[in-house]
Amino acid sequence: MVNLTASQEKVNLIKEKAKLSRLETIRLISLAKSGHYGSSFSCSEIFATLYYYVLRYDPNNPKWENRDRFVMGKGHSAVGVYPLLADVGFFPKEELDTYTEVGSAFGDHPDMNKIKGIDFSSGSIGHGLSVGVGMALAARLDSLDYRTYILMGDGELQEGQVWEAAMSAPNFKLGNLVAIVDNNKVTVDGVTAENMSIEPIRDKWESFGWNVIDVDGHDIEALIRTFENLPSPDTDVPTVIIADTVAGKGVSFMENGYEWHVANLGEDDKIRAINEIKEMN
Repeated sequence: MVNLTASQEKVNLIKEKAKLSRLETIRLISLAKSGHYGSSFSCSEIFATLYYYVLRYDPNNPKWENRDRFVMGKGHSAVGVYPLLADVGFFPKEELDTYTEVGSAFGDHPDMNKIKGIDFSSGSIGHGLSVGVGMALAARLDSLDYRTYILMGDGELQEGQVWEAAMSAPNFKLGNLVAIVDNNKVTVDGVTAENMSIEPIRDKWESFGWNVIDVDGHDIEALIRTFENLPSPDTDVPTVIIADTVAGKGVSFMENGYEWHVANLGEDDKIRAINEIKEMN
C-alpha cells in the first residue's frame, strides 16, 4: 500500500490512478464486448482514493485479519476496481487479459473465492450494507480496529434490505462502519428520481442515526479531507458519505446517460473516449 501524506504529489497520484481505472475499464469491456461504463466511471476517484490513500491492506497477505474491508454493493462496477487491485500488487496485471473468458477469475461481478483483494462476492443489489454490518460487528467481537467500507449506488437505496441494515448499524454502535453512496442519479432503467425517488437522502440516513457527510465524489482533495476526518472507529455512530457524482464522468457523450450503464463502444467512440480521459485535469 502506498503511504504518502496528503500532498499535491498524493493528489496527482490519485488522479492518475482514477484515469487508469477508466482507461482499463474501456480496454476490458472491449474484450468482453459489453460492460458497465457509466457506473464505473462515476466511482473512479472514489476507488483511487480508497486504494491509494485510505484502505489498510497488504497485497502479500490478502487475508490479513486486521485489514480494512471494502464491499461493493454495486458489484457491477468491479471492472473499475480490478485494474487497481492489479496495480497495487494483488495479482499480475496480465491476468486481466482473461476478463470474462470462460474459466477466468474476472467476471462482470467480483468473486471473493477467485480474486485476491475482493472481500465479498457482490452483484445482487442491496446486500452490501448488510454484509458490512456483519463485518463491522465481527471486528468489535474480535477486538480488531479495522474499518469496513461499503459502496452503494443511489438506485441501490431503493432496496428494502439496505434500510434494515441502516437501522441495525447504529443499534450495534458500529462507528467502524463507513457507507459510501455513489449518488450518480441514474440506474439501468433511467433517472433515479423518475423511477423511484430516494430523496431526501441525507434526512433519511440521519433519521436512522448515522453521521452524514456530503462530498463531491470527483474532487480528490475533498475526498481526502472527508476520509481523513472520519470519526474514530471506536465511536458508536456509523458514517455515511453521500458522494455527488456523474455517471460516465470523463467522457462527454456518456455523462449523465443511463444508456451507458451496460453498453459497448464502437471503435471511433472508443478512441474519442480514451482521448477525453487522457485529457482530464
